[in-house]
Amino acid sequence: MANVEIYSGDYCPYCVRAKNLLKNKGVEFVEYDVQRDLARQAAMVERSGGARSIPQIFINGKHIGGCDDLYALDSRGELDPMLAG
Repeated sequence: MANVEIYSGDYCPYCVRAKNLLKNKGVEFVEYDVQRDLARQAAMVERSGGARSIPQIFINGKHIGGCDDLYALDSRGELDPMLAG
């Protein structure tokens, strides 16, 4: 199974939507709350190439983008192979 990381925050409907997609696929992920941890927020911005919106999602260290990007990968049939490893 792939290593999935998601930088998120409370009361973020896009974060909830992205996490629900991953959960529905049976994917475990590591979640970082960037609203409470400024160091994590800085790490997210650096890793994502400057993106400040949440969620920011990484699969096996590769920056995927946000919620819409995750769903776009899924609709093109590209997400499952990435999650398989």
